[in-house]
Amino acid sequence: MEEEIINFKIDGIEAKAKKGTTILEAARQNGIDIPTLCFLKDINEVGDCRMCIVEVEGRKGFATSCIQKVEEGMVVKTHSPEVLEARKAILELILSNHHKDCLTCTRSGNCELQNLCIQFNIQKINYEGEMTEHKIDDKSPAIERDFNKCILCRRCVATCKNVQEIGAIDCINRGFNSCISTTYDCSLNDVDCTFCGQCIESCPTGALREKEYIDDVWKKLKDDESYVVVQTAPAVRVALGEEFAMPIGTNVKGKMVTALKYLGFNKVFDTNTGADLTIMEEANEFIERLTKGGTLPMITSCSPGWVRFAEKNYPDLLDHLSSCKSPHQMFGAIIKSYFAQKYNVEPSKIVTVSIMPCIAKKYEASREEMEVDTLRDVDYVLTTRELARMIRQANINFNALEDGDFDIPMGDASGAGAIFGTTGGVMEAAIRTAVDTLEGKSLEKVEYEAVRGEKEIKEATLQIAGKEIKIAVASGLANARKIMEQIKQGKCEYQFVEIMACPGGCVMGGGQPIKNSRTRAAVDVRKLRADALYDIDEKSVIRKSHENPVMQELYKEFLKEPGSEIAHKYLHTHYTKKEKYNI
Repeated sequence: MEEEIINFKIDGIEAKAKKGTTILEAARQNGIDIPTLCFLKDINEVGDCRMCIVEVEGRKGFATSCIQKVEEGMVVKTHSPEVLEARKAILELILSNHHKDCLTCTRSGNCELQNLCIQFNIQKINYEGEMTEHKIDDKSPAIERDFNKCILCRRCVATCKNVQEIGAIDCINRGFNSCISTTYDCSLNDVDCTFCGQCIESCPTGALREKEYIDDVWKKLKDDESYVVVQTAPAVRVALGEEFAMPIGTNVKGKMVTALKYLGFNKVFDTNTGADLTIMEEANEFIERLTKGGTLPMITSCSPGWVRFAEKNYPDLLDHLSSCKSPHQMFGAIIKSYFAQKYNVEPSKIVTVSIMPCIAKKYEASREEMEVDTLRDVDYVLTTRELARMIRQANINFNALEDGDFDIPMGDASGAGAIFGTTGGVMEAAIRTAVDTLEGKSLEKVEYEAVRGEKEIKEATLQIAGKEIKIAVASGLANARKIMEQIKQGKCEYQFVEIMACPGGCVMGGGQPIKNSRTRAAVDVRKLRADALYDIDEKSVIRKSHENPVMQELYKEFLKEPGSEIAHKYLHTHYTKKEKYNI
């Protein structure tokens, strides 16, 4: 059936749009910008902030363009003097109850409220008066809340409730005392928050931010007694460049390595190598369960936000999770054991720093299980954004840097390790190794297209060594819940499942460069970053984890074989029930 086309006029331009299109979307389709604050395409389209108001000829008052649909013959003005005056008044009202410490805010320069104030030339506030005061919630190891900077746009609420289906935060109180908070106004640490950080990515201001450990890392770098080793996740190299005005998805691995060496790290290693190690153990664990009657489906455990979700919501199903630690935790344990022994470095002096796209990795590193012989696997986790801040602090001209190489041997990785950073990548990497192991030979086929792409839940059936294996990939906790409900009801037919807490996988982690609502609506950020990782894989000489010589040497000299007693000591963990609310 042919869609109805609406004819209308906007800012003097004769325009067309499909029936049901909002004025905001129609304006953008015609190259006209209407400012927004609360709008987040397909997530938060409620018209709360009123920054997107426009004039519609023949009607009283203003229309809220993000919810008002275009109509036949409609005449719209988006920047008449009256509209501009009203928008400026709205901004001043928002600022009248907003802490304006912009110079010391982590979002300075990338704050949607700040950008609008510059656009509308806000130089003074005409509405001075009483301001609400909120305590800063810094109890969790991953996220800090400062709702003195909140503008009640509800983008974080919509993301947590509608995208992740967690609902850890919502609007509480009424009138002037309204604010975004948790059950009984408790810390995020004590409620059903998974620390995925998607709320931070949605926030237009600095009301939500990661728990920062930059100063701690600087102290260790200046300490002559510390041997500081840094590792970088696959998703970081295809996003860090965005912090320095490079196109989305630019692979800046070489510049990133050089910058880290300039910062003073003793060794710069690649978490992709840790990902290869995870595959060695995870593929072996899956084969053991498949052939010896273990709990199926086995579910990946690389995503700490997903693990926390499972511990809080499905404690009776925890035996479905792989016992493997995530790549950076495995790698941290190996750095303080195998690497320390091989290169004669005192393990107690080693400080491991992980550069991650993920907020929840900060929480993961703090878990009591993540240590071996009283040595923490990972001492500090910094996000992609925090690394960018350190680079700026050191006055490094990132764009002008020459490409450097990871230190060996812990910097050599396969293409399989690289694709860990996108949804479906862990599954694809694991299947490459599992297939070769079960078939008893190296197969030429390494790509498994069925687990790629942005579909919420991807399914495939593989024929491996005469066995039919059903697999699934889910990203986002709303989709994780669907899988877990299937298992709970005894309706799940899969043998192997990959789950990532963040929609799109690690490339869209809560610690990645924040994109404003306009960019998120116009560009497929996930695809651009993911494509860069697949490109790394395609160009790799070695594309299977078990064919990585570093892995072969590591097992020969230290771990013996996948699933061995020593491998379990350093590379595996366990999970326990967590209360949803600790009130």
